[in-house]
Amino acid sequence: MMGMQITILTWTLTEGHIDYDIEMGEPPRQPSPQPNIDAEFFGPGDHLYRNYHTGLDGRPCDADGVYLPPGAPPPPPENLASDDWTPFRNRAEFETGGMPAGQINRLLDLWASTLAKHNDKPPFADHRDLYEVIDSSPFGDVKWQFVRNMLANPTYTNEFDYRPYREYSTENDQRQWKDFMSGNWAWDQADEIAKDPSTLGSTFVPIILGSDKNCFAHHDGLAIIGFLAMPKATKEHAEEPTFRNFRRQLFHSSLSKIFNPLKPGMTTPEVTPFGDGHYRRVVYGLGPYIADYEEQVLLTCIIRGRCPKCMAPRANLDQDALCRCRDYVEALIREGPLGDIWNEVGIVPELVPFTNDFPRADIYQMISPDILHQLVKGAFKDHLVEWVEKYLRHVHPKRHAERIMDDIDRRIAAVASFSGLRRFPQGRGFKQWTGDDSKALMKVYLPAIEGHVPTDIVRAFRALLEFCYLVRRNIITEDALVEIEDALSRFHHYRELFKTSGTIPTFSLPRQHSLKHYVQNIRLFAAPNGLCSSITENKHIKAVKEPWRRSSRYNALGQMLLINQRLDKLSAARVDFMRRGMLTGTCLSTAMDALAPLRISIDEDLEIDNGPTILQAFVQLAKTPQGKKRAQTVLALAEELDIPHLPDLLGHFLFQQLHPDDPRDSSDIPLAECPRYLNKISVFNSASSRFYAPSDLSGIGGMRVEHIRSCPSWRNEHSRHDCVFVNTDSSLPGMQGLEVARVHTFFSFSYWGDVYPCAVIRWFDKVGDTADKDTGMWIVRPGGDANDVPEHAIIHVDAIYRAAHLIPVYGREFLPRGLKYYDSYDAFRAYYVNKYADHHAFEIAF
Repeated sequence: MMGMQITILTWTLTEGHIDYDIEMGEPPRQPSPQPNIDAEFFGPGDHLYRNYHTGLDGRPCDADGVYLPPGAPPPPPENLASDDWTPFRNRAEFETGGMPAGQINRLLDLWASTLAKHNDKPPFADHRDLYEVIDSSPFGDVKWQFVRNMLANPTYTNEFDYRPYREYSTENDQRQWKDFMSGNWAWDQADEIAKDPSTLGSTFVPIILGSDKNCFAHHDGLAIIGFLAMPKATKEHAEEPTFRNFRRQLFHSSLSKIFNPLKPGMTTPEVTPFGDGHYRRVVYGLGPYIADYEEQVLLTCIIRGRCPKCMAPRANLDQDALCRCRDYVEALIREGPLGDIWNEVGIVPELVPFTNDFPRADIYQMISPDILHQLVKGAFKDHLVEWVEKYLRHVHPKRHAERIMDDIDRRIAAVASFSGLRRFPQGRGFKQWTGDDSKALMKVYLPAIEGHVPTDIVRAFRALLEFCYLVRRNIITEDALVEIEDALSRFHHYRELFKTSGTIPTFSLPRQHSLKHYVQNIRLFAAPNGLCSSITENKHIKAVKEPWRRSSRYNALGQMLLINQRLDKLSAARVDFMRRGMLTGTCLSTAMDALAPLRISIDEDLEIDNGPTILQAFVQLAKTPQGKKRAQTVLALAEELDIPHLPDLLGHFLFQQLHPDDPRDSSDIPLAECPRYLNKISVFNSASSRFYAPSDLSGIGGMRVEHIRSCPSWRNEHSRHDCVFVNTDSSLPGMQGLEVARVHTFFSFSYWGDVYPCAVIRWFDKVGDTADKDTGMWIVRPGGDANDVPEHAIIHVDAIYRAAHLIPVYGREFLPRGLKYYDSYDAFRAYYVNKYADHHAFEIAF
């Protein structure tokens, strides 16, 4: 479940760069007194237990704020008609409302043409007529009640944590951090609030904030509250310190005004309805603020180039330093010379953060981690990837450096296809890099540079990648925190080669320095997965780009706000209609199909699955066999695959299935003892694996569906035969209990009334007993006997865990031009098992 949190965004228009140039961290905070603990087992099997906060424990109450007895049901819901589409007359009218004006007019024109012969007309004359109906809707009116609207949304009934908690494993009493309310910050806030006896029993609701300096709200749990158009000046005055301070203080003053309606509820509980039908007494608080570095500078009123979290000197950001805190900064401004505060502490003393107007709000502590900008775009893409290019140009003649970089691009382009993995046909050769591009490059870059750069650079990349993948986990344990600190230490050690070689002059880079604060931030706010700026950017398209395209482009801001208001009304109406069961059955438009299926397609090989959580992977063949397009008997399949001994492999497979307790290896069983089957089979071009992968893009329960391809013609161009992880010993960790194989085909057959879904595979052999010490990835090679005859086998699809991705071990050789990515699995002698293919692979291929 997600934490009880509300995410609110503002957009700051035309905010320029912060050009202040330019140490201290927080004096130790006194730990909060330990309240009485309410411990409960959590989840299946009593493997976890939670210590819940007993002061703010989210007790239900009635509409007057009187607490209900434990287990009391909520009041009966309002009896609303299941056919009342007000302000629309029917579902078809409602479904039409979300389209752009041009599409609405086109649809109404076509609609009218079909009704003309009946002397009838469509329900609306044009888009303006429809918009008037939307504007009259009682749903979604802002009236500064958006927080209450979110809390009352029944969609989130099973996704709220109503009280702060600390989660532990029953096996070793080790703490773990997952959802927001499992972090120390929510617990400490509850401790502070609970000092007032009138708040006991209330529900703490943190307001998670976010903004973007250019223009700029996760489902309906994220709302736009403002477009802040910051004033401009003439070029003559634009850079004057007084004007720049004015603009920045205006930003803070605007935020203070916007959040002021919540201020009374930050100390005095407000009775608020929730989506489960209960009322609760709510205490609000300003929570973490999601922002890129430029916005962090603006928010914390610091000098550009300094850290918003600690007071390390600009020239050596990674030096150990105290954390910033509100009380200490305010004391410095009261007592110290303003010039010293500017130069020594890196603070603009004339500015007052908006958080100073609210209780328990410390902007320095509130700054949250940002995986996208700090790790993916920052430390990886803008730093290490660029440094490799600079290093090659620094140590090699220009022409040879260019040749190496061309080969790195060819290596990236030669990587085989994999579900959810973006391909780079031209390597890195394009200018407009998105966050998704950088994430995709992280998955394939390390093997591409190995052999062209020194070992320390390879190990620096490995350390950074491991850091990124560890902090991106859905659940972070105390052991994982140790691993994160170890990865950071290794990264700091191996990156030194870039400085000693003269490639770069300094490591004092704010985004890269932020890695030092991740462990502290994880303890405060739990897994950073839920606090990344990619959450805010995901709604950028819906909230800004699409309204901009719908506008006339002239004085567009007012039009965009009106479009967003109408979309909010339609969204609120949809929630209400769904609650009344009115959006099921027939008349589902394509848009509704995209919003509410059990499975949502991401690409043709990958889906997220909103079904229930199942920890054990499940593999099944495609629904439709290939029929006459492929072999229909065992002998025909042996000929198609050029595996003459396929009937013998099938005999050994059947013996294992019929005699699972036989201790002999299948190769030692005489063929005379094996069943013989040569009859009809059904061949399939793919199978799907459904498995639990909460750290990746997945359904509400953390489930993910992946398609494994094995077909002679993919997209009518070339064959495709994916690789898979095969479970060989589930009692062993990681790759010790897994093997890698390549699927030649999927097929099924019936023997004595039982259907056997199978895969014909070629095994890969592990090289060594551990992962490669430089890249951290296991190396495998195609299995074969002493004469290089491939080692094939037939396995039950139940033995398959999921797809595996392999990247060639390129070595020091340059790739020939013209090598195609679909030949990758046939062209090399050894391969890395790519544990960076996705976060689930990272968790199993160690």
